[in-house]
Amino acid sequence: MRWLASRAAPLALAVGVQFALAEPAPARMPPAPPPDPALAARIAALDPDRLSEGDVRDVLAQTPAPRIIALQGSVALAGMEPFGEYLVAMGYPEARIRNPRDGTLSWSSFGSSAALAGSLAWYYEQEGMMPLLIGHSQGGMLAIRTLHELAGAFADAIRVTNPLTGEEQARTTIVDPETGAPTPVLGLRVRYAAALATGWLPRLLLGQWSMLPRLRRIPDTAVEFTGYTLRFDPIAGEFGSTEPYVATGSAVVRNVTLPASASHVGLPDTLHLAADARTRDWINAYAPDAPPAPLPAGVDTANIVHAADLWFSIKRQWCLEAQRLIRARPGVASR
Repeated sequence: MRWLASRAAPLALAVGVQFALAEPAPARMPPAPPPDPALAARIAALDPDRLSEGDVRDVLAQTPAPRIIALQGSVALAGMEPFGEYLVAMGYPEARIRNPRDGTLSWSSFGSSAALAGSLAWYYEQEGMMPLLIGHSQGGMLAIRTLHELAGAFADAIRVTNPLTGEEQARTTIVDPETGAPTPVLGLRVRYAAALATGWLPRLLLGQWSMLPRLRRIPDTAVEFTGYTLRFDPIAGEFGSTEPYVATGSAVVRNVTLPASASHVGLPDTLHLAADARTRDWINAYAPDAPPAPLPAGVDTANIVHAADLWFSIKRQWCLEAQRLIRARPGVASR
């Protein structure tokens, strides 16, 4: 029995909550059916840090997945489409990556951080899961700026934005799908965010002055964050050394230095890694807390380090969300 809800949100929303602003609460959505008890038990038994390809294919594929917002770089040709295709090939639900506005697997990085923060809130309210943010270059800047936006760095309130239409709504609160209580957009937390090759130089050239003191500082509105950098990256303004990302509070922040062979523009080019069984096996066996196996010989391994590291974090978050939903239904699963 597959646990595929007939509507987007896995948790019921509260009814009749009135917001401080004029716009009414969204219509109530019916609760998702509980998973089959056997599937629920398999979900509960998964180790989020040790997920095999079979776990993804046979268990997680039957559960709701967090939406992924993949923010492209400033160069139009360097979109996140290849990375999105890679995730789909590895087993992630394609519908949870597609941009609803244009159907692509990539989001523009030149939008408003307030609008993106408002869209995250809309998705969380409607789907019961906070989206993951993954940005390349300029997209990484927008992901980090959005975290600061949620932390109140630029305004004392954030309006909800409907990502399907791009329209900003009057309200600045949502109905929290876990508690049923009205909750401000300001202060919501993204469970995972990542930035690939996001540097200082473009912030100067593009006049993004407000991000210069914030670019490497990750606020508490991220639960987990990974920053990927190249030591020699003229586009990002890195010339032999990089300043690490640091948490301003409780966020769990990791820094990953990419191989010198990697190129700034080509980082999203990862689909080939899922297509070859040898690189795919290496990626599925990868864990950041364990020494990596030798790279397979005789095959293109370009971009395999960040592809593997991101896939580890993405499937981990997928598992954690599935287990959180199980815990929200007491008695459904037992070990």
